[in-house]
Amino acid sequence: MKLLNSFKIKSSKVNSQSFDEVAMGLFHYQAEECVVYRKYLDYLNIDHKLIHGLNEVPFLPIDFFKSHQVRTDNWEEQEVYLSSGTTGSERSKHYIEDPSFYLSNAELIFEQLYGSLSAYQFFALLPSYQEQGHSSLVKMVDHFINKGVKGREGGFYLNRLDDLLYDLQRALSFSDKSVVLFGVGYALLDLVDRAKATGIKLDGLFIVETGGMKGRRKDMVKSEFYAILKEGLGKVQVHSEYGMTELLSQAYSFNEKTYKVPAQMKILIRDPEDPFFYLEAGKTGVINVIDLANVHSCAFVETKDLGRSFEKGEFEILGRLDNSDIRGCNLMVV
Repeated sequence: MKLLNSFKIKSSKVNSQSFDEVAMGLFHYQAEECVVYRKYLDYLNIDHKLIHGLNEVPFLPIDFFKSHQVRTDNWEEQEVYLSSGTTGSERSKHYIEDPSFYLSNAELIFEQLYGSLSAYQFFALLPSYQEQGHSSLVKMVDHFINKGVKGREGGFYLNRLDDLLYDLQRALSFSDKSVVLFGVGYALLDLVDRAKATGIKLDGLFIVETGGMKGRRKDMVKSEFYAILKEGLGKVQVHSEYGMTELLSQAYSFNEKTYKVPAQMKILIRDPEDPFFYLEAGKTGVINVIDLANVHSCAFVETKDLGRSFEKGEFEILGRLDNSDIRGCNLMVV
């Protein structure tokens, strides 16, 4: 546990110069102390002591979070986060050793990109996440709400679209702070329908969309989705959050296309046919994520997301490999 706590400190202070060193140290530690990961490496007949670079590290397939308890070291979980899922689908489970570490990490990432939480008044339209329960996204947004500007408006609105429209309009009229709405795709489209019916415009609103249609509306390309939001809600900014239950860190998109990664994350794009061959910038492949905040589970996660990387560590989401399950992350195609 002492070493686990040491990696927590390192992951929160990592920079571009130290990332590889911290990641390799965490890899060797998890290769021994994460039972699931150790058995996976044994199955591949890989001796972690012979691995000397990140391009040689095997990534744990994300489906292991559905079928196993992925944890490093011995501890009793304080919380278990579950992915959102369609009816009948198996949900990923992330056993959390220290929820406060997850929240402080999410806060650090947001403030590095956007500035202090105290400069924002937060609203949330995340009905499916609330209804299914045990959502890491709901935990994060709730933390942001509590750290942000307090007022008579704000918080979670579930399916109260008329109340949300009224309160957003009021906050935009009277608050000198930025007003932020975290929303899942299909619910934001429901909000557009209500806004059109009432004639309400939300000029100045800052939207952070957190995912797609969850089977409740037809999938659409991101440019079409954003155009509908802007036409229906007025002069709004639309950003996007890339996160998932299996990761404790988030990336954000400012330009409706590419995502900026925080210092504690790195994106590698691998060949779909060869897990150890990585593609150059601009080439489409499968996304592997190193998340140093996953000190208590596994920091090396092989997703089923298709994408491509660009300079300065930014990346783009292009869809899913084959017909992978719909998860709680933002995977609207571009």
